[in-house]
Amino acid sequence: MFKKALVTTTSMTLAVGVGISSHAQDDYEDEIIVTATKRPQTLQETPVAVSVVTEDIIEQSAILDIKDLQSVVPSLRVTQLQSSQNTNFTIRGFGNGANNAGIEPAVGVFIDGVYRSRAAAQIGDLPVLERVEVLKGPQSTLYGKNSSAGVISIVTAKPTFDTTGYVEAGVGNYNARNIKGYVSSGNKNETAAFSLGGGVSLRDGYAEAVNNSPEDLNDRDRWNIRGQALLELGEAEVRLIADYSEIDEQCCVIGFIDAIDGLAPNGAGIGGTGVIGAITAPPPFGLGGRVNDPFDYVADFNGGFDNFVKDKGVSLHLDVPIGDMQLTSISALRNNDGGYDTEIDYTSAAIANSVRVENDIDTFTQELRLSGGGDDLDWLFGGYYFNENIDSFSSLDYGPQMRPYAEILTAGLGAPGILSSIEQANGLAVGTFFANGTGTTENFTQDNEAFSLFGQFDFDVTEALTLTAGLNYTKDFKDVALDQVRHTDVFSQIDLSGAEGINTLTAGGLVANFPAFSQSCIDPATGAPYANPLAFSPGNVGAVSMTQCFVPSIGAFVPGNLAYQGFFDAVLAGSTALAQSPNNPLLGLTAFQFLPPLTGFPNRFEDGKSEDQKLTYTLRAAYEVSDSINVYASYATGFKGTSWNLSRDSRPTQQIVGASPNQGLGTRLAGPEETRVIEVGLKTRFDKGAINLAVFDQSIKGFQGNLFTGTGFVLSNAGEQSVRGIEWDATFNPVDLLKLDFSGTFLDPTFDSFENAPGPFGSVIDRTGDTPNGIHDLSMTIAATLNHTFDNGMEGYLRGSFLYESPTQIVPNFAPIADLEAQGFTVANTINGFTDTEREVKTFDASAGIKLENGMSLQVWGRNIFNDEYLMSAFPGVAQPGTIYGYPSPPRTFGANLRYDF
Repeated sequence: MFKKALVTTTSMTLAVGVGISSHAQDDYEDEIIVTATKRPQTLQETPVAVSVVTEDIIEQSAILDIKDLQSVVPSLRVTQLQSSQNTNFTIRGFGNGANNAGIEPAVGVFIDGVYRSRAAAQIGDLPVLERVEVLKGPQSTLYGKNSSAGVISIVTAKPTFDTTGYVEAGVGNYNARNIKGYVSSGNKNETAAFSLGGGVSLRDGYAEAVNNSPEDLNDRDRWNIRGQALLELGEAEVRLIADYSEIDEQCCVIGFIDAIDGLAPNGAGIGGTGVIGAITAPPPFGLGGRVNDPFDYVADFNGGFDNFVKDKGVSLHLDVPIGDMQLTSISALRNNDGGYDTEIDYTSAAIANSVRVENDIDTFTQELRLSGGGDDLDWLFGGYYFNENIDSFSSLDYGPQMRPYAEILTAGLGAPGILSSIEQANGLAVGTFFANGTGTTENFTQDNEAFSLFGQFDFDVTEALTLTAGLNYTKDFKDVALDQVRHTDVFSQIDLSGAEGINTLTAGGLVANFPAFSQSCIDPATGAPYANPLAFSPGNVGAVSMTQCFVPSIGAFVPGNLAYQGFFDAVLAGSTALAQSPNNPLLGLTAFQFLPPLTGFPNRFEDGKSEDQKLTYTLRAAYEVSDSINVYASYATGFKGTSWNLSRDSRPTQQIVGASPNQGLGTRLAGPEETRVIEVGLKTRFDKGAINLAVFDQSIKGFQGNLFTGTGFVLSNAGEQSVRGIEWDATFNPVDLLKLDFSGTFLDPTFDSFENAPGPFGSVIDRTGDTPNGIHDLSMTIAATLNHTFDNGMEGYLRGSFLYESPTQIVPNFAPIADLEAQGFTVANTINGFTDTEREVKTFDASAGIKLENGMSLQVWGRNIFNDEYLMSAFPGVAQPGTIYGYPSPPRTFGANLRYDF
């Protein structure tokens, strides 16, 4: 019956696993691991859309970390972004949370039932995995506020009472070296067992740094250790887990992709031999004098890409029988300290020195569950508590070539020398704007406290029909603060419509009109008029505005002709009116106010607090058609609370406009996400395999989008985004030695409403009816595995898998190209065949291995064997309007592992 899968396990509330033997069986066999009652149930009897990756598949596919899971689970996409700890997960096209510590991911990740609130805590190697479960669609009824789009649940092996373990060493291209090991043992009474595992993973970078970067990019330098203790006291079980991991890497390589003419004066030149080239020597051009190809993996950067992560935690798991009931408790305390100090303009020009970010996150979670049931009813009640404290630091400094770069940009607007003119008109030294070392530093804090109460009932109406109902009430509190401790970007403080703009326009008016008054000075000695020998300039406007004429005989300005005062008053009045009108010619310079001052909070208008509460639920009917066919239909809702923008683009709401000049509006926070899904599923099993199918209609209201605009991140809510789709998983064993897998997802996503969407390079557009970016219509995996046991007892396998993802536009805040062209933008041709910055994936992986009876085994593996090239993601160039940069996919990697099991 379907209902048995609802009994919970040491995973937070639902643990579904499938253990498929590495050898084909006469009959297809799978098992559901339900550890609360130790009752095995089949995957086919589980009315949940879930993909399960077993230990065998993880080992045979050479899956090295969680990012590799997408090669075997088409519904899942894992994208590495700006740094080693910025990893974004999406399921069915929904997901968020990267590049901003204030945004929890919509795809919750749990390791042994413990929620990992940020991606940096989710990428450590784990010594012995039992399985990885990918639950699709909102899971908020049982998983609370952390899973509005789905769940990735990772289950590791418990310590064993018999002495077991392994030692493994591996090598690969790019000088890859891996060493890891694991040992588990227990006492002879089988009441206490312990395990210890860990490893070191090293690899040179596959991207060459040819300028000033100290090391190659995209290297691998990480180590981890994890220990467990298991006590079995009668039927009660106590499990203590402690882990620590570190990452110290240079990440991540970025390449110039494309340019859109008409968006900025620099146009396509910024990415090739234009603006950057004009201020960089040697080499003669900003990109080393060559047309940039992101897949030559050559980085022409002038700075390093230092990344670090230190992640640690401890958790205590209790499973205690109380009569016919089972009490489960999971307590966890974790700390994640991660950050980066990296290049930001991605060119060889020293436009920016670096951007530095560090997030220190402390998390405590506690879950309690009580489950039980009888012949016709299974039930579960539980509570969950979450407490997290975030301290976030960020800083950005301009480099020595920022000022000449800004001069070229402003000259492209038809205003050469305008920066010096503004400085002089306002009494500032020439060179004040965009000076080397000026910039901004911010500190953020966020305290988050949440709790939820949940329950689920599973009622057998008949022998074949089971009805399920579940409820979850979640309340989420956040207390957030921002303090800008340094702001030295003077140009971003200039009010081009206010006093500084009026001074600049007045100076220009005086200079332009001075010749008309050049004969109006009177020599006090002779009484004769003469031409003023001192021409107006921005540097002496202040003197002219206070006096009238320059007397050569005494070398000073003296009162002498009131016409000057009238002239000045007229120019001042005209400049004031012009500065405050839409025709102000200086307004085009606002695009170069890259780092506007921030309004800190809490303040008298903003208390920096949010409080959200929501009741989510699941309704499901499951029917057993026969011993081999099961169907189900469900309706579920999901929820994720308010997210705050912990970045330098955090901006106030409308009621405090003017608190800081030039700041703009509306990116302080994004309201809650609310998800719902209607799903119908079919699960069948036959002698040689199984087929699982799900058809769904899923939507998210208020999806929290965090889009990079070129100078900062805009956090906003989409009105409503929906996706209809079909998912399938099929396994077939035609003969004993061959296993075939075919799984895929077809998606039809759309923005049902998104009227004020962040558009390309700071624009605002209506995206209602558009297709969301970065979601593939079709994703599928085809895999074949040959397994064989030889007469001498040696076991061998050969596996190959192909991942295909159909083309999709990946620049996150691009409208469709037709919409851009309708708005007057001209899209330049892209290089390397990347029409309109699309991503299409066609990746083939393979592995082979043999295992001897003495425990020795050898594996050879290759990932992306045919060197498929695609962009993982793309974004507007930093302070380079009109350009697009992107993260290229990793090149071909291969290696060999030697292992001894005991």
